[in-house]
Amino acid sequence: MTGRRGAKGGAVGPESPGGLLLDSARNVSVSGEPLPRVLLFTDGACSGNPGPGGWAYVLRHPVSGKAREGAGAEAQTTNNRMELRAVIEGLTALTRRSHVVLTSDSKYVLDGLKTWLDGWKRKGWVTASKAPVKNIDLWQALDALRQKHEIEFVWIRGHSGHAENERCDQLAVKAYQALVAGR
Repeated sequence: MTGRRGAKGGAVGPESPGGLLLDSARNVSVSGEPLPRVLLFTDGACSGNPGPGGWAYVLRHPVSGKAREGAGAEAQTTNNRMELRAVIEGLTALTRRSHVVLTSDSKYVLDGLKTWLDGWKRKGWVTASKAPVKNIDLWQALDALRQKHEIEFVWIRGHSGHAENERCDQLAVKAYQALVAGR
């Protein structure tokens, strides 16, 4: 297919599972071997903002058909922190350098990774308005993880029937509800 556009309007390469196009030319290791391709779906949820919140991810390896899910919760957090934590936990679950297709409904996470992060680092972790970057601990952890992987970004609208996004939302909500209930 030609003429499709990525989340920011730029053409990006062969068809991805989220309907956007990806550039597969970079999907090689230093030795020239292809990187394993994995699909990472993430979501965060919060009851109140701040309040109890949960994060979740679904990892899929298309070649083997294997899948892995993870979820967790925090008693007092924000939705943005849970969105970030979901990506961090999903990337941490990978055992080797991979080409990761990250699918998220969080423009905060995707814009941060694609657009803001390098500028924040250059400016000493302050925003364009000279304010300290919020959630710096999580952004720094995510920055370290993105150095280990090739990451493509796919934005989807939340609560729009996307199967993996809905699954992540269910897992994240279940995680914080269990925390609140003391289970």
